[in-house]
Amino acid sequence: MSSASVLKALFSSQTRVKLLSTFLLHPEEEYFIRELTRLLNEQINSIRRELENLRRVGLVKARHKNRKKYYRIDPDFSLYGDLRNLFSKAVQGESPFVMSLKNIPHVKLVLLAGNLCGTESKVDLLLVGEVKKEVLEALLAQDPALKYVKYSIFSEADFLYRLSLKDRFVLEILNDPRHLIVLNTLQKQIEEAQS
Repeated sequence: MSSASVLKALFSSQTRVKLLSTFLLHPEEEYFIRELTRLLNEQINSIRRELENLRRVGLVKARHKNRKKYYRIDPDFSLYGDLRNLFSKAVQGESPFVMSLKNIPHVKLVLLAGNLCGTESKVDLLLVGEVKKEVLEALLAQDPALKYVKYSIFSEADFLYRLSLKDRFVLEILNDPRHLIVLNTLQKQIEEAQS
């Protein structure tokens, strides 16, 4: 089951999932109803109903400006951080960029961190395997939004050696629950190296 279908199963309404994604992944933006119907390709009544549900719960705030009602996420909402992490992980895990990373030959581990997960981290991307720097840089160059992504590439042997030494850099990235591992064929070796 894909992350997107898991979200749809957890949150009964597809319109609500689309609204949550829009608000949580763009917390600085505010939207009016007609703009959301065009953006999300949903009926105005279902957008209105779901916005009202989200407003009642306290996740979304509304304000009037120029005779229009604008909605935006409330970052003070108690579960805001958790929901943002959940949605950014689901969206990032299925992005074309991540799919391309998973298809690089001989890659054993792909971990998204930092700016790719909305966290503070020394790197945004950690790759383990026989990955050529030029291949990764070519992928990053395809999307202007990825221009400033900081990455680290380790050979499998070097990565496992650093783990066995309890290297702080590697452990901090690997053990942060907010980071997203989108490919891992080294689970057994990682557990052995950490024990």
